[in-house]
Amino acid sequence: MKNIIKRSGEQDEFDVDKLRKSLFRSGAGEDEIDSVVDYITEHLTDGMSTHELYKLAYAQLRKKSTKAAGRYRLKKAILDLGPTGYPFEQLVGELLNNKGYRTQVGIISQGKCVQHELDVVADKPGVRVMVECKFHNDIRRKSDVKVSLYIHSRFQDMKSAWEKETGSENIKYEGWIVTNTRFTEDALQYGNCSGLKLISWDYPAGESLRDMIDQVGYYPVTALQSLTKSEKLYLLENDIVLCKTLIRSIDVLRKFGKTEKQIEKIVNESLLITGER
Repeated sequence: MKNIIKRSGEQDEFDVDKLRKSLFRSGAGEDEIDSVVDYITEHLTDGMSTHELYKLAYAQLRKKSTKAAGRYRLKKAILDLGPTGYPFEQLVGELLNNKGYRTQVGIISQGKCVQHELDVVADKPGVRVMVECKFHNDIRRKSDVKVSLYIHSRFQDMKSAWEKETGSENIKYEGWIVTNTRFTEDALQYGNCSGLKLISWDYPAGESLRDMIDQVGYYPVTALQSLTKSEKLYLLENDIVLCKTLIRSIDVLRKFGKTEKQIEKIVNESLLITGER
């Protein structure tokens, strides 16, 4: 069995079942999965990086299924939301809106002791959530225990201020941290002990960032093959983060000089990725 090199530099044995699982999550069919796995198995070389492996799999899947390819590159698409991190905050806000919260993104609020810039504040009857979004451009970066400690102290300061508001006795206050990468073990330990809710790319099981996106089809425009990098950046700068939003905002595509045929292709790809077609 051949070894692959992880982004951390560590060697690991190639796991074909792990590849199959990731392809299945993307919505690829059995025949498409078999075809991609056969190709990878044939072309895999000892010492190949996980990044090269991903590119090979993505290139083959793209030939088979536009929908599955777009979903397969979700992790990369989220990394491409940078560099500011604000589009990631908007994505998190939209995910919480879908869960019945009313959200505010990027607001300034006075705590008991000091003023804070809050990434997302989410409200629904009986609950208010302060969400800190930790966006990383490098998938290898993790949010460590210092992040959990810092966010917990900020949350406590905001909670103290909110508890002085009229009607606060009927509200439960929660502090969340959402990251597009992962947490260190001590960050998770402190978060769970202190009552912070931690959400990362693949944690917790069934409620991770990846799960939340897959469940509702809130894929970012950076997952689209039919747009250039500069076009995606323009959309993000104009607060069009989701494919679902782009479907309802096709006039912006005409500003790029796209023909009606090109616009139809972009919309069709968006509909496929989001599961609306």
